Parts: sequence; C-alpha cells; structure tokens
Amino acid sequence: MTQDTTVRSRRRAGGRGVRPRRRRVLRIVLLVLVLLLLGAAGTGWWAYNHLNGNIDSVDLDQAIGVDNRPAKVPDSGQNILVLGSDSRDGANGELDHGNVSGSRSDTNMLVHIPEGRKKATAISIPRDTLVTRPDCKDKNGKTIPGANRVMMNAVIGTGGPACVVKTVEQMSGIRVDHLVKVEFAGFKELVDALGGVDVTIDKPIKGGLNLAPGTHRLNGTDSLKFVRTRHGYGDGSDLGRIDLQQKFMIAMLSEIKKQNVLSSPARLYKLADAGTKALTTDAELDSLKGLSDFAQSMNGVDPETMETIMLPVAYDKIDKNRVVAVEPQSGQLWDALRKDQPIPASAKKSPATGG
Repeated sequence: MTQDTTVRSRRRAGGRGVRPRRRRVLRIVLLVLVLLLLGAAGTGWWAYNHLNGNIDSVDLDQAIGVDNRPAKVPDSGQNILVLGSDSRDGANGELDHGNVSGSRSDTNMLVHIPEGRKKATAISIPRDTLVTRPDCKDKNGKTIPGANRVMMNAVIGTGGPACVVKTVEQMSGIRVDHLVKVEFAGFKELVDALGGVDVTIDKPIKGGLNLAPGTHRLNGTDSLKFVRTRHGYGDGSDLGRIDLQQKFMIAMLSEIKKQNVLSSPARLYKLADAGTKALTTDAELDSLKGLSDFAQSMNGVDPETMETIMLPVAYDKIDKNRVVAVEPQSGQLWDALRKDQPIPASAKKSPATGG
C-alpha cells in the first residue's frame, strides 16, 4: 500500500479514531459503468423513455452562476466530479440503518480525462477534509453564506451537489465539466445485476464482513460492507479504507469487461435501469443520448490504466480527527491537472500516511 492511494487517520488517545461512519461507497465505478451501459442503448421506445425518466439532473451554470466558475480550457480533456451520496430517502432508507437524517457525500472524486481520452486519473478528496465552502444556493434559490472549516462530506447536505461542484472548483481552480451523483441503493442493485463481483485481498477483513485473504465473489449487500469496512481491516484507519474502495473499483470494471455486457440487450437494460434509478447528473448528461454521446467519446479509456491518487493531506492542528489539504503538494497536483500534464511524484506524497 502506497502513499499514492491511501492515508491514515490519527487516533485519539485511548485508541479511538475518527468517528466511524459506515456509509462510504466508492462510486467512481458507477460513472464508468453507467456510461458504458448506456453507450449502446438499443431498447424500445418505452424502455428509452423509462430510463430517461429515471435520471435526475442539475443545471450547474444556473445553480452556480457562469461568472463564478473557472473558465473552460479548450481541448484540455474532461473533468467529472463523482459523488457517492448516503441520503436515506426512498430505497436508501432500507440500507445500513434508515434512521440517519440528512445527506452526505462520503465519496468525492474528481476524475480527470486528458485530451485524447486514452487514460484517466481519479483524485479522491477525503470526506473528513476541512474545506472552505463558498456561498451557495439552496433548492429554493436562497443564498447560503459560505463557511470555513466545513467537512467535505457535509457540503452536499447544505447546498446540494452543485455546492459540492462549486467547492471543488474553488479549491482546485479546475472547471468541472460533468457531475455524476449516485445514491446508496444504486450501488447494491448494480452489483446484483452483474451477478456479483470478484475481489482479491491480501489481508483479512473481520467484523460486519469476515473474509480471509484470497479471492471472494461478493453480492450487492456484501459489496457495500466491503467498501465501508474500516475497523476490521489493516490498522482500522478511516482514510485507509480507500484501499478497499479502489480494489473494488478495479474489480467491478474488470467484471464489466469480462461479461461483455454490451452484447446482451437484456443484461444491458437491467444494468441501465438499476444505474439510472439512483443517478443525478449535470444538465448535459441528463438523458440517454447525453450519456451515450459522452460514453462514445470515452471509448478509448482503459480502466486498467486509471491512476488513483489521494489528495495530499495533513492532520489538522486543532482537530486531529480531521485533515486539511497540504501545500505545496495539493497545489502541484491541481496545477498539473489544469495544464493536462503528468502529476509529479512530489504531488502524490501526503504527510498523513496510511496503512
């Protein structure tokens, strides 16, 4: 396990770490999955309208304001913000304790696809990162004043997904071209629609999910437990859990490739229906055509070449259970992405190391 892919939360005296929230799910895989599935949508008119109606959307320019966003850089690839929401609305309330109020984005990933679209880099922003939330608008258009030292995963509950986009744009200086938010229940349904996913681990997992080292085929419910595991794996660090999340991302993409799901209209529809029910996108992707066109533009991206990096963070000096973006590493990282350049090794090193 390297510093590129994982960091560790410092524990409080007495062995207590960051307060557990067992609701983090790696959603970047859902972005790639849904786009690939819908890229070959050949269903009938009823099915087309049904899937179209599943998708919710948000107009980012209207919600944020055109003048409040970084400028689009011509021919510089694409940047997609992938959010995993643990809202307990609807079907989500049946999963992992339905008595939790509000909504959080416990997975926040900025996926950068350079010009040429042959590879991708996913930057994970730890949910416990303290950020400066800018002024945002609520669903009624009322302005919510900005605030300092706000946890990253709490931004969505205050101003919705557009507020998370605005926060990421201001902290990175990078224009977010597209938004994909997936709800809790959608992850489980997608795994079950695939018939499960094979994951391989080199260390045991104990607790809510008990797995010995080796390869295991997980259904949707166990997959949720897998990517939420914290105390029962490794040193039990909260941020170190991303190692399991990244393992699952690669495993799920490999499963999609192995099954060649695009060749089966029935399988394609089943997976697309499961994915779109829990999907919220930006206005440009809020239809099957929008998703299909974007999927076609990303055909050259090979999941096996995807680089996954944790935003370099350090432990907060006031609250050791929180982290903050550290300089100059984070600045170097964002600068490289803005310029479509390779990320220097120095920008991948984090003072908050994990394992």
